[in-house]
Amino acid sequence: MEASYNGYPVYKGLQMPLEFMGIRGRFILIAAVTFGVSFLGFIAGYVLFGLGIALLVLGVSAGGGLLTIYMKQRKGLHTKQREKGIKYYHHLYER
Repeated sequence: MEASYNGYPVYKGLQMPLEFMGIRGRFILIAAVTFGVSFLGFIAGYVLFGLGIALLVLGVSAGGGLLTIYMKQRKGLHTKQREKGIKYYHHLYER
């Protein structure tokens, strides 16, 4: 949506949720950090131990990060503690 304010276009938000390759909202930053750490882990593993260990480190860290992101994403963008059961508030309006 575009609104005009004295002849200048004004954009108010994205109008749609931000999504990149199936990863939504705040999880995009977490995915970028995960892949950055995976890449640095691969480089360090390659220098210290060789190609096999480096590929293992890359796969475990990237796979674990993506699995964590997708599991958290299923709960929603704003992860809240969801308690099951019935809450009974007694003495709520007593003075």
